[in-house]
Amino acid sequence: MKIIYRTTISPWEKQGDYPSQSFPSIAVSQTGRLVAAWRSAPKKNSICDNRVLISCSDDGGRNWSQPAMPCKPPILDGLAGVFRMGSVSTYANKLLLSLCRVDTSRPERPFFNEANSGLLDCKVFLSVSEDDGANWTTPRLLDTSPYDKQPTPTTGPALILPDGRIAIQFELNLPYESTAPWRHLPVLKFSSNMGKTFDYHAIPAEDPENKIFYWDQRPIVLRDGKIVNFFWTWDNSKNCYHNITMTSSDDGGRTWTAPHDTGIPGQAGPGVELADGRLLIPIVDRTGNPKVVAHISADRGLSFTDKALLLSGNITDKQTASQDDMSGAWREMSAFSVGLPAAVDSGHGTVYVVWYEGIASDKTHIEFAEIQV
Repeated sequence: MKIIYRTTISPWEKQGDYPSQSFPSIAVSQTGRLVAAWRSAPKKNSICDNRVLISCSDDGGRNWSQPAMPCKPPILDGLAGVFRMGSVSTYANKLLLSLCRVDTSRPERPFFNEANSGLLDCKVFLSVSEDDGANWTTPRLLDTSPYDKQPTPTTGPALILPDGRIAIQFELNLPYESTAPWRHLPVLKFSSNMGKTFDYHAIPAEDPENKIFYWDQRPIVLRDGKIVNFFWTWDNSKNCYHNITMTSSDDGGRTWTAPHDTGIPGQAGPGVELADGRLLIPIVDRTGNPKVVAHISADRGLSFTDKALLLSGNITDKQTASQDDMSGAWREMSAFSVGLPAAVDSGHGTVYVVWYEGIASDKTHIEFAEIQV
């Protein structure tokens, strides 16, 4: 593997009052246009001033349009909110933007409640573009039942299955003031009509004892319809991370294999199936100085080669902190200044990758690279 081109899509210095940029995603439209989406905010832990931005490139990522907001967050049940995350994917001649709306009606509240591990209410919305990202529909609230009474932050873009169905992805969090134990679960919901209704839902990984949390699912739909899913794996009984875990489904997401240890530490991003059937998975590894790397799997995600391609720059400061409890893990996340990579097939034998990176968590660029495998 080698990097054949790298650039910065959005330097933090050009974002004015919104220099903290994170959670990027990327898609290639049917015409070949690259569309990137990400979150921009005054600070990494800001809530009320979050916004989702879109930028496009028509020359393979060499030049990018001025970032712009594709749509505005709606008032929901009379309560204000913001879009905290936007993830883009391609569906035939359309672009789909899966959005996480966060309730900001109580602006004094932080996103995470350290007293009980609760989260501000999160809802999943979907917006569609039929003109290569120039215009977007009014975001539509999606049905996350039977989990609609819980915060359901999105974990990535809508998946496109070979039969034309889509799947939306989110995870379950504890309501902000709940006194119940937090039972975290990743969820996929499958729809045959672009999310107007849903046929069924599935839990791709879970621990019946509620000790292991399978955070930040990163599912990939392979050409034969198999779905492979990777998880940032937190041990809630020992307050530590394990290696990346994977599960897979051969029946359209209805049933899943038992969680499997891939042997690779870190937090995976959405990956790509290469022409020869191997998988390329971008990963942020924080075991030492944090870095974004690309790993290759020759067995559909069960294991990875030892060699990895370094994508990010030289971040010299280790960004891990005390993880004595769940609150410590969440505080640590606010310090991350590099992470959350996402990859997509270029359509001409290379892979595009985006991630965020900067000198501090409140001053981060959106980076782009094209990789030759």
